[in-house]
Amino acid sequence: MAYRIFDHTADLGVEVTAATQEELYSGAAIALFDLTADLSTVRAGTSREIAVEGEDAADLLVNFLRELLDAYNGDGLLVKSCLVREVDSRKLRALLQGERFDPARHRIEKEIKAVTYHQASVEKTEDGWVARVVFDV
Repeated sequence: MAYRIFDHTADLGVEVTAATQEELYSGAAIALFDLTADLSTVRAGTSREIAVEGEDAADLLVNFLRELLDAYNGDGLLVKSCLVREVDSRKLRALLQGERFDPARHRIEKEIKAVTYHQASVEKTEDGWVARVVFDV
């Protein structure tokens, strides 16, 4: 999994590449939290399973990342690892591991307010998979 930030006016664009579709969605999850906090300080002590649906692969990506952002904003969950157990173009099941935000140990790098549909895409390429998503910061 690899990701890079691309320029986007007033927002933060991320492009994720991976060999498999499962790794792509896992990579997008880790990119979200790597941008949010210093993951080297996050422990994988809590597990949570989530299931998400979407109309197509891009909608699924946005819904998945929104679910993760809700877990952070609602429960303070910082995700250290993400194992996608099942994915197709319309549904995804994943196991998240991480811990609750602790201001004594964790530093927030960027506040991501929302995951947007603007330029959201998921594509299979000759080399694997590529996804793009824009975060409202």
